Amino acid sequence: MLHHIEEPCSLGAHAAVIVPPTWIIKVKKPQNSLKASNRKKKRTSFKRKASKRGTEQENKGRPFVIKPISSPLMKPLLVFVNPKSGGNQGTKVLQMFMWYLNPRQVFDLSQEGPKDALELYRKVPNLRILACGGDGTVGWILSILDELQLSPQPPVGVLPLGTGNDLARTLNWGGGYTDEPVSKILCQVEDGTIVQLDRWNLHVERNPDLPPEELEDGVCKLPLNVFNNYFSLGFDAHVTLEFHESREANPEKFNSRFRNKMFYAGAAFSDFLQRSSRDLSKHVKVVCDGTDLTPKIQELKFQCIVFLNIPRYCAGTMPWGNPGDHHDFEPQRHDDGYIEVIGFTMASLAALQVGGHGERLHQCREVMLLTYKSIPMQVDGEPCRLAPAMIRISLRNQANMVQKSKRRTSMPLLNDLHQVQAADLRRVSAPPGSFTIPQSVPDRLRIRVNKISLQDYEGFHYDKEKLREASIPLGILVVRGDCDLETCRMYIDRLQEDLQSVSSGSHRVHYQDQETSFPRALSAQRLSPRWCFLDATSADRFYRIDRSQEHLHFVMEISQDEVFILDPDMVLSQQAGTPPGMPDLVVEQASGMSDWWNPGLRKRMLSDSGLGMITPHYEDSDMKDLSHSRVLQSPVSSEDHDV
Repeated sequence: MLHHIEEPCSLGAHAAVIVPPTWIIKVKKPQNSLKASNRKKKRTSFKRKASKRGTEQENKGRPFVIKPISSPLMKPLLVFVNPKSGGNQGTKVLQMFMWYLNPRQVFDLSQEGPKDALELYRKVPNLRILACGGDGTVGWILSILDELQLSPQPPVGVLPLGTGNDLARTLNWGGGYTDEPVSKILCQVEDGTIVQLDRWNLHVERNPDLPPEELEDGVCKLPLNVFNNYFSLGFDAHVTLEFHESREANPEKFNSRFRNKMFYAGAAFSDFLQRSSRDLSKHVKVVCDGTDLTPKIQELKFQCIVFLNIPRYCAGTMPWGNPGDHHDFEPQRHDDGYIEVIGFTMASLAALQVGGHGERLHQCREVMLLTYKSIPMQVDGEPCRLAPAMIRISLRNQANMVQKSKRRTSMPLLNDLHQVQAADLRRVSAPPGSFTIPQSVPDRLRIRVNKISLQDYEGFHYDKEKLREASIPLGILVVRGDCDLETCRMYIDRLQEDLQSVSSGSHRVHYQDQETSFPRALSAQRLSPRWCFLDATSADRFYRIDRSQEHLHFVMEISQDEVFILDPDMVLSQQAGTPPGMPDLVVEQASGMSDWWNPGLRKRMLSDSGLGMITPHYEDSDMKDLSHSRVLQSPVSSEDHDV
C-alpha cells in the first residue's frame, strides 16, 4: 500500500471538472523587516497610505490564487449553492458537492456573493458554472457575469431547488431536485449542450403624458432592470405582491411550502372576487415594433399581460402553446431575439393548469408600454406596484447556458458498468489510451417491472437489498435497447391495464418465487398517476427520477434486467410467510385459457420507433406442482429470445 503514496492522483471519475490542487497557489503575507518597518514610519504621505490600504482591502479574503494549466480535455466547474432554496436541500447539496469536488470550487451564496469567486476564476479556460437554487439565483449569477464582462462568458447550468424553476425546466433540468446522484449531475453538466438565452432590458421612466400632480402612489423603479424569464402585469403580479407583503409583515406564518401554496390560492380567489384587475385594459397602452396592440387588449378585456422569453411560466405551464398552422406566429424559442406578448382573461389563466394557452398577441424585438395608474407588476417573480410609467423592453444580450442533453457520451453504459468498476477504469476525459468504454447497445431488453410503496421507500431507500425484497412484481416488458423512460411509461401503463382486465375476470394473478416455488397473490391495485421511476444503478441507494426528465433517460441507464417504480399511493397487501423474490409472473385461470390467447387481448404496440412488447409467463391451471409447472410464453420475434 505504501508504494501508492507517491503515485500521482488521477482525481477519479470526474477529473475533467475538478480543479486540481496544483492550480491553487497559497498567497503568503509579506513579512516586513526591521529596516522596512522603520522606513514605513518615516513615510507621511497620506496618498500612499490610502493606496496601500486599498491594496490590503483588495487582497483581503483571498488566501489563494488560481494558476490554471490549459487543457482541451478540462472543463473546470464552479458550483454556487443557495442553501436557502428548497428548504434543507441546499445545505445537503452543498455538502455533497464539497465531497465530490475540490472545496475551493464550491461556494456558499449565503456567506458571500458570486462576484469574488468569478473574479478569482476569470482566467480559467473552458470554465463552466453550476447554479444550485431557484431562477433568482441564476439571474443573480448572470448579472454578475454581465458586470465582470468575462470573455468568453462561461456557460451556466442549473440544479433546481425549491419550486417554480421555469428556466430550469426550459433547459431540461426539471422542476426540482429529486435526490439524483451528484455523480450523474456532474456528468450532465460536463456533457451538456451550450445554448443561448436572450436577456431583456427594462428601462423605466415617468409617464410623460401625465402631469406630476396626477401620479399615484407606487414605486418609481422595478425590482430588476433585466429579466430572463418573463415580465408581467395584472392579476398574477397582484397575487404575488400580496404574498410578499404578507410574508414581510408576518414571516412566522410562512414557514412551510404548504402554507405558502394555501395563501397563494386564497389570494387568487380573493382577487377574483374583488375583480381588482378587471380594468387593466383601460389603463395600459402596448406598442410592439410599431404595432399598437391597445385596441385588441381593450376589446378582449385582458386582466393579465405577459411578456414571455422562455416557453415555461408559472411553475411549468406553457402559455404560448404550439401555434401549429397559425401562419402569423412561430414556435417559441429562447434564443431568437424575439419576445412573445400574451394576454389572459381569468378563464384562460385557469385553463393554463390543464394545458391551455393565452391569447397570442405578438412576437417582437421591442416593446413600448405605458401605464396610466399604479399597477402590480413582477419581474422574474419579484413583484412591486409601479407608479404610472413608460417602460421600454429591448434585447440586452445573450447568455451562454448549459442545456441538459439526452445522450451522455462520457458515461459508461449499464451493461458495461461492472467491467468498468472491476478494472477501475476512468472516464473518457482521462489521458488518451488509458482505457476505452464499449458502446454497444442491445437491440432488445427483457425487463421485469417491480413496484415499491412509499412506506418501503422511505424506510429502506438506503438499503438496496431490503428494498428489492419489499418490491412487488408488476410484469415483464420487452423494449428496444434505446427506449427512453417516457416511452417505457406508456408500456407500463398498458401492462397495468391488461393486469386489471385479467384480475377483474375469471383469472387470478400470482407470481412464483424462484427460490421457494411458493406462489403469492399479486396486488391488483392500479398504479396511481403519481408513480415515478427509480434509479437503481447507484452503489448506495435508490433515487427518484423527475417525471419531466424521463425523456432524457434511457432504460439502459437505470436497469438492465429489472426496473423499479415508486407508487406513493400503493397499499401494501402482503401475505404473511411469503417472502418476495425475483419472480416469474404466473396467471392462474379458473377455466380454459382461450380468452387470454385471444389476439385482441394480446395485441401490443410494436413499431420501429421504440416498441415494447409485454410478455408475461403463464401456467396451466391443472398443473398442481408449481415448481415443475409447464411455462408458456406469448410469441415474440426471434431476436427477442436472443436478449
